[in-house]
Amino acid sequence: MHIQWILKPFYELKPDELYAALQLRNEVFVVEQNCLFQDADDKDQASYHLLGFTDNKLVAYTRLVPPDVIYKEPSIGRVVTSPSVRGTGAGKELMKESINTAYQLFGAVPLKIGAQLYLRKFYESFGFFQIGEGYIEDGIPHIYMLKTT
Repeated sequence: MHIQWILKPFYELKPDELYAALQLRNEVFVVEQNCLFQDADDKDQASYHLLGFTDNKLVAYTRLVPPDVIYKEPSIGRVVTSPSVRGTGAGKELMKESINTAYQLFGAVPLKIGAQLYLRKFYESFGFFQIGEGYIEDGIPHIYMLKTT
């Protein structure tokens, strides 16, 4: 599968791109995970958005957040792949692209994420490690993780 990557700051997103990102985030985080939460958290405007398209359909997305917006460190968040591409390696490709792009944007500095606990081994495969205790966010167990350079 070939994924075409597009990176844009919030204010350069076309309406269709923004809609596709919000639609995918809602499809997975709200409907699939049955989790009612405020996805529009006023962090999108300060962030870069990495969109992965296959055949003009958004199949992978992350939000790259500059330092001092959520954490002291830059962050990769809202990591999501479409159910239609699960098991194809799209998630791994998304994280590799996200990490490389975060380093290009923010420099070779540590990256911090708030990860769903069940994905710990996935993120560890990219060099992230757990820091601190776990916590519950929107009814789902999470952990903070850091990737040092």
